[in-house]
Amino acid sequence: MRPQIKFCGMRSKKDVVNACSAGADYLGFIFAPSKRRVRPEDVCEWTAELPQNNRALLTGVFVDEEETTIIQTAKTAGLDIIQCHGNETSADVHALKTALPGVQVFKTIHHESGALLRMKEFENAADGFLVDTKTEHSMGGTGTAFDWDAVPEYSEEAKRQGVPIFIAGGITAANADELLNYHPWGLDISSGIETGDEKDYRKMVTIMKKTANVYAFPDELGRYGDFGGKYVPETLMYALTQLEEAYHTITAEESFKAELQQELKRYAGRPTEITYAGSLTEAYGGAQIYLKREDLLHTGAHKINNALAQGLLAKKMGKTEIIAETGAGQHGVATATMAARFGLSCKVFMGAEDMKRQELNVFRMRLLGAEVLEVQSGGKTLKDATNEAIRHWVANVDTTFYLIGSVVGPHPYPMIVRNFQRVIGDESIRQMEEICGKQPAEAVACVGGGSNAMGMFYPYINSGVRLTGIEAAGKGMDTPDHAATLSKGRKGVLHGALSYLIQDDHGNVFEPYSISAGLDYPGIGPEHAHLHDSGIVNYEAVTDDEAMDALEDLCRLEGILPAIETAHALAYVKRAAKSYSEDDALLVCLSGRGDKDVHTIQQVLGGADK
Repeated sequence: MRPQIKFCGMRSKKDVVNACSAGADYLGFIFAPSKRRVRPEDVCEWTAELPQNNRALLTGVFVDEEETTIIQTAKTAGLDIIQCHGNETSADVHALKTALPGVQVFKTIHHESGALLRMKEFENAADGFLVDTKTEHSMGGTGTAFDWDAVPEYSEEAKRQGVPIFIAGGITAANADELLNYHPWGLDISSGIETGDEKDYRKMVTIMKKTANVYAFPDELGRYGDFGGKYVPETLMYALTQLEEAYHTITAEESFKAELQQELKRYAGRPTEITYAGSLTEAYGGAQIYLKREDLLHTGAHKINNALAQGLLAKKMGKTEIIAETGAGQHGVATATMAARFGLSCKVFMGAEDMKRQELNVFRMRLLGAEVLEVQSGGKTLKDATNEAIRHWVANVDTTFYLIGSVVGPHPYPMIVRNFQRVIGDESIRQMEEICGKQPAEAVACVGGGSNAMGMFYPYINSGVRLTGIEAAGKGMDTPDHAATLSKGRKGVLHGALSYLIQDDHGNVFEPYSISAGLDYPGIGPEHAHLHDSGIVNYEAVTDDEAMDALEDLCRLEGILPAIETAHALAYVKRAAKSYSEDDALLVCLSGRGDKDVHTIQQVLGGADK
């Protein structure tokens, strides 16, 4: 079990929001003489919008304060815990507990000679303890650690008394994992999460990741292992920093969460259903096949999840123009739809080649009021559309919001898109439990840039479920006509991030190929690159022919027309199902419907009966 984390010395609403967003279990507020001292009225205001059923516990720190003052402060600030940090006696603690039923009282024990005896004095009085360093005017946050070899003794005494205990003093993002070797019940950190006089969100996140001991990326530099980062012109660095700060602040607000939830439910059509594909199961043999129906969403694909969320974020940031890139057109349509919904202007960049393949979606975007800008450079596909979108953003960074549609680009975009798409996996976990009473043996999704796959996979990481992403092998892996970035690519930088890219021997990125316009991207999201290299997710490739065969299967056997992108995942299931027993389940992210692809499907499959 991971230790409980208390971030102490909160001094603003921003501190509170960031600490909660990072995942703190306890928030500490100083009500004694200190540079971190705050007013109870401010604490009440800062914490007013925190969800009451699942929020960090509010702790007030006092030093030898009058009982009446502590009681009034606790009531005004809405404290859950009072921490007596001075020379208070066990009688003082008893009196506070009597005066404030329902509020716990913790006692700070300063590490010095006789500290354990002092701790025993509060048996049957204190609801918990905090062990801190002793200084002449100790208010914590000194950055000084005591001898951590003594931690087990304090922990054992607290365990004997049956109460929790926090360890404080000198804990930082750099050494938090060292303290874990002593198995503390909880950690209390103040100066260790500060940069200058402000709480540093990135340091908070780093500490949470180290103490949780689970998969948790990106790190404070926006990297996923070796991948990710920000490789952009100086012009965009401020915009990315502003976006990251706004994302963490705004998305933590209950009003934002409630509004997004309403849009996803009442407008987009969430939650999407999971459909049991009985006929497909019988035809393929082996595992039971289930489909997560993102194709049922408004606009026909998972892209609307992220578009609505980023659109709300843009509005709250005061942006008036949305720009986006699109390949298959589904992200473009979702963005244009969102812009119409929220009254924002919208420009969508699209390669000329993709515009030919996706004429219907081009018309839909224009019908929705978006300006679709044809890109004639390079191979005239998604890579080139992204290049042009970034150029436009650089020139208009103050007024525009660049709405990236996949888990690609510079930090914080891969993180933002992943977090807005994880609703797919979160719903799947609940629904599979309801339908099957268990989770699937394997979850499968197609991968271009990788947003639908990351949305499905991320909640399942560390769950024991096998995760498999399917790239486009195009005309074959022994030909240059493919988009199998992880299978055939090498590390490089594209569109602001380090990831795997399809390159020639000189490091030049060349045009990928896939029958599906949504998979022919020459790179892949940096988190996918990390998941591939770390072995957490399995990645394979499927050819055009295999994908089209699987598409036809789903049409004829289940009456569902999937997008060609999604058909790549179905083709893998056709291969893999037989390797499982009838007691196992395979879950496929049906990321989009194939209405947009009918022209291509007709050209490939024709109208002949089979």
